[in-house]
Amino acid sequence: MQQGTLMRKVKSKSWKKQRYFKLQDDCMTIWYQSKRTGKTESAFSISDVETVREGHQSEVLQSLAEEFPPERCFTIVFYGRRGNLDLIAGSAEEAQCWVQGLRQLIESQSFPLTSALVSHTWIRDWFQKADKNKDGRMNFKEVQRLLKMMNIDMNEDHALRLFQAADKSESGTLEGEEFVLFYKALTQREEVLSLFQDFSEDGKKLTLLELVDFLRQEQLEDEGTEELAMELIDKYEPSETARARHVLSADGFLMYLCSPEGSIFNTRHRVLWQDMSQPLCHYFISSSHNTYLIEDQIRGQSSIEGYIRALKRGCRCLEVDCWDGPNGEPVVYHGHTFTSKIPFREVVSTLGKYAFKVGHPSLGAWCHGWPLVGGEDVAAIWDSDGSLVGEQDSKSHGGDGHPRVPTSPSTTLQELKHKILLKGKKIGRLEDTLDGTGDEAPDMSDDDNGAEAEEERRRLKVGGTQHGSALQKDKETLAQALSDCVVYCKSVPFQGFQEARSHSRPSEISSLSEAKARKLIRDAGNEFVRHNAWQLTRIYPSGMRTDSSNYSPQEMWNVGCQIVALNFQTAGTEMDLCDGLFSQNGCCGYVLKPSFMRDEETLFNPSDPGSWEGPGPITLTIQVISGQQLPKVANSKDGAVIDPLVRVEIHGVPADQARQETKYIENNGFNPRWDETLQFQLHVPELALVRFVVEDYDKTSRNDFVGQFTLAFANIKPGYRHIHLLSKDGTSIPPSSLFVHIRITE
Repeated sequence: MQQGTLMRKVKSKSWKKQRYFKLQDDCMTIWYQSKRTGKTESAFSISDVETVREGHQSEVLQSLAEEFPPERCFTIVFYGRRGNLDLIAGSAEEAQCWVQGLRQLIESQSFPLTSALVSHTWIRDWFQKADKNKDGRMNFKEVQRLLKMMNIDMNEDHALRLFQAADKSESGTLEGEEFVLFYKALTQREEVLSLFQDFSEDGKKLTLLELVDFLRQEQLEDEGTEELAMELIDKYEPSETARARHVLSADGFLMYLCSPEGSIFNTRHRVLWQDMSQPLCHYFISSSHNTYLIEDQIRGQSSIEGYIRALKRGCRCLEVDCWDGPNGEPVVYHGHTFTSKIPFREVVSTLGKYAFKVGHPSLGAWCHGWPLVGGEDVAAIWDSDGSLVGEQDSKSHGGDGHPRVPTSPSTTLQELKHKILLKGKKIGRLEDTLDGTGDEAPDMSDDDNGAEAEEERRRLKVGGTQHGSALQKDKETLAQALSDCVVYCKSVPFQGFQEARSHSRPSEISSLSEAKARKLIRDAGNEFVRHNAWQLTRIYPSGMRTDSSNYSPQEMWNVGCQIVALNFQTAGTEMDLCDGLFSQNGCCGYVLKPSFMRDEETLFNPSDPGSWEGPGPITLTIQVISGQQLPKVANSKDGAVIDPLVRVEIHGVPADQARQETKYIENNGFNPRWDETLQFQLHVPELALVRFVVEDYDKTSRNDFVGQFTLAFANIKPGYRHIHLLSKDGTSIPPSSLFVHIRITE
């Protein structure tokens, strides 16, 4: 890898260019250059790489399957929305060398965030960035360049004092341990040291009892506090001598505060912690709209990557728009538009690989077997309005090869594990299916307009073609087989809450446009909440959102709508809220609704919280203390340093919607101090999401985004906490963080 390898970089079936790829000496950076010109084209860091896939695991490589064997092909997948890199090696051996080497390097990057600020890996990374002449030493001019790179606008005299203090050899340069000393001086956390000394009698260490006092008084840990204190010392104290004496040094204290245990997010809620034995309609379900699109709705690219990315983010409800394709093969794309097409067979194959793949919660966990409104082990199963949902799991298949129809549609979420539910129109009634009959024509009326109803009529033909009467019998049989798979999510038109209460069943679901949902929220908020306590509702974006923008999901969650479909490919506040809500409960894609939203006789109305006899408002007090190593704004000028401010937003019922922000700190993105207190009153905290946003202040134009973190109020841990920031794409940007103090009072 370090000698350079000639490989084909592939963008399409016809675009295959030979490039030299080489791993740099830092074992962190890979660059590639043109074979023809010798010019370096691009470079990327190992920290940018999420995973490496072997074989034909992209549309481009699948299209070249006959030309190049899978043993020579692999795909480098980057974090966020950066496009994948498809490569073809000269031999299977070369491909394996790169695949295994990259995987080892990716694994080596996965050290705990707890040690990020003192890690030699981070220090080495900064040193290599600033060592311009690559001589292994750093003079003061290079140190000044480093400070600009690290987002610090430091007084030159102060920087020189730090430099000279670290230059123990008095050589005028820093090398090895000298640079480590300089880096640690830069990252000294005065606000943390002050807090440490408030609880330390000698100012040098926290005894076990002193640490217990801190955990009880400030962190509000009230169960097993002594055991927790011992565990934290064993886990985060770097000194072996201090661990043996059961004391915590200032370094260990900082490492604890930067750890998952010191995070604002309650670690107990990262894993599966909610009751999973309730009916499906009692959960919010992570849901995507037009999952196959990774760009806009008119000319954008359709890709199986859309399904993979959505599933990796915990999405449990997928959409597949299936249409007639060449040679009778169905294809997936946004009908009546210029979006590209992908074979339906590839979509099903992809879902088969990723639908129930298990990942690690802290890395954006994948589903742990919870039901998918999507497909695995599906043959010719797709939905009349595009939402793929069938019944998976070979154990549930009958002897005729078709999915066996369950005997009860009111099954709990726990009982639906490892199933794929098909949402769609149905021929006849559910009872007829269970009795083995059902030749009634499906109701094709639609809840919005005739054009969409006509589109659903075409889709329900299940890839029907114009090839004559010879296929008519097969088509009808297939349609009946598809109908028989619809058990839990029978699509029905919405004709009012009274009509639904009188004639609908819990196994049925209605789809509403965002505009129609908003009208119902305004006109009949309480009825909407009651309806969603016993039946599923799906909300989808307006057809006018051709740019794949999103509506606010919060207002739909406020009335208990379960399937709130968003364009996952579009970053922004709306997807931050979605990721924030579903980052809990093991990232399984299901979050239990509050108890008052599961009661069919509830009085709750989000527009009038006073009409509901809740526990009363609570006060959330947030002291924004400091920030650490905030990233630069994308495409900023060389030497530019940000002027950061922090905004805290509350997203919830209308009475709770609020935002407040700190002042901006001029020219300091490395260790800004705000020490400002923001306070909010929440009437329905059970539905509230809290979003922390860092922006670069600009007095002449709109502020630039720096980072954010969003979580449900229910997942907040009080006390002194770090907030580890995420990028616009929702990926982590270590070691960037905020340090805050949280208090919750009634």
